[in-house]
Formats: sequence, C-alpha cells, structure tokens
Amino acid sequence: MGISSPDFNAKDIRGTIVESAELFASVIEDKDLQNKTQDTAELIIDTLKKGGKVLLCGNGGSAADAQHFAGEMVGSFLIKNRPGLAFIALNTDTSVLTSIGNDRSYEEVFSQQTQALGRAGDVIIGISTSGNSKNIVRAFEQAAKMEMKLVAMCGASGKMSEMADIAMRVPCSSTPRIQEVHALLIHIICGYVEAEMFKDA
Repeated sequence: MGISSPDFNAKDIRGTIVESAELFASVIEDKDLQNKTQDTAELIIDTLKKGGKVLLCGNGGSAADAQHFAGEMVGSFLIKNRPGLAFIALNTDTSVLTSIGNDRSYEEVFSQQTQALGRAGDVIIGISTSGNSKNIVRAFEQAAKMEMKLVAMCGASGKMSEMADIAMRVPCSSTPRIQEVHALLIHIICGYVEAEMFKDA
C-alpha cells in the first residue's frame, strides 16, 4: 500500500499566499505592534550601549528564528565587516540543552542558562507562537528575578505576553503565519539596531 498524499493543489497554494498577505496587510495597520517593535529595538540599543547583552530562546521553528536573530547580530545584517553585537541564542548548544534536559527537566533548559549567562540590565527575548512555552515562561521568571528586561514575540496572547515588559503580539492564531511575521519583525529590528549602533562608522 502506497502512502497517500494530501490533496493539495494550485488553488490551495494561492489560498495560503492570500492568507499570509492578508495578515501582513493587518500588520501594516497594527500601530501597537509597530510601536512595540520600535520599543524593542530601542531597548536593545540602550542595553548594548551600556555593555549588556541579549539572550534569545525558542522551540522548534521559533528556535530557528532565535538562532537567525543572533546570527544576524553577531555576524552582520546589512552592514558588512562591522564588530559583532552581544546576542546569544540559548537553544543552539546541544550538549547544554541535553545535559539540563536530562539532569533537571526540559522546562529548565532556558532558565538555567539565563541564570548562568544573564545579568541585571540584560534583555531576554522569548519567541513562541502560542506565547505559552513552559521553558520560556520559566526563563522569564528567572530573568525577572535577576532584573533583566523581558520581551515576548508571540501570537495574539499567552502567558509570556502577560509577563513581558514589551509584548510583540501578532494578531493571528496560525503558527506558520505568525512565524512569517516574526521573521519580518526580526529583520526590522536587526536593521534598526545595526543602523543606530554603527551610524558613525
């Protein structure tokens, strides 16, 4: 017996593109999300100028977003051959993740690293389409104890958005559509931060 494939055709492809475009159209009019995006960029700039760092964390596709974000900032986004910026994605070290996950619990994989690497005045950015990822909530709890600043990149709601100093809420419940907007917001922030940090270079 062969494996049946879903009945997915050109109409469905167009429908997905339309769905994505409609969400981006709503984001164009979402002044709160735009303001929170600017607030996040300015918080990062202020933190970096004071010698602080940015920690990032996410699961699955959002882990890829966190790693992408850090890569653009430690490496370069639009300005080439510049100094790196202090960003750390907490979901990239498999030895650390599996050690904490095995010896403690998966819920602590980010909170333990936050305790070890974070300092008062640093920023932690948690990326989660649901806004309820338990390991990020735990990291936020730890970061708050350490007087770090909390930023949530999430969907329309969730525990993380309630805890955060800045909550970047995407008005949608579809995981892939939220991830598409998160990628855009990450690029916007990268451009904003890079331009400000190296405007005199």
